[in-house]
Amino acid sequence: MSATGAEKQPAALPDPEVLRDEVVEQLKTVFDPEIPVNIYELGLIYKVEVNEARDVRVEMTLTSPNCPAAQSMPAEVEYKTKMLDGVGEVTVEVVWDPPWSPEHMSEAARLELGMM
Repeated sequence: MSATGAEKQPAALPDPEVLRDEVVEQLKTVFDPEIPVNIYELGLIYKVEVNEARDVRVEMTLTSPNCPAAQSMPAEVEYKTKMLDGVGEVTVEVVWDPPWSPEHMSEAARLELGMM
């Protein structure tokens, strides 16, 4: 017991679904350096999973294997995800199947890039 007579309660862990939504919002702050659209709307994020331990797994791709941000973008995704309260381990996996194409982009991204 503390001097005030009350024990400090540990902070409650966020619900995995709530945390997943927070991760998605955080990923919307990461931009491809060559395209003025965030990587989530661009369709580069294929999967975001949060388990009961609050470990996060992000499966993403790049616009091409020769993308100049091939090293920096996954590292930024990992860093920004780790910044969120309640996140445990973070794994970012870059995959090439299915290959990225403009069809993966959201309607908002297509509008932003004048593709509609």
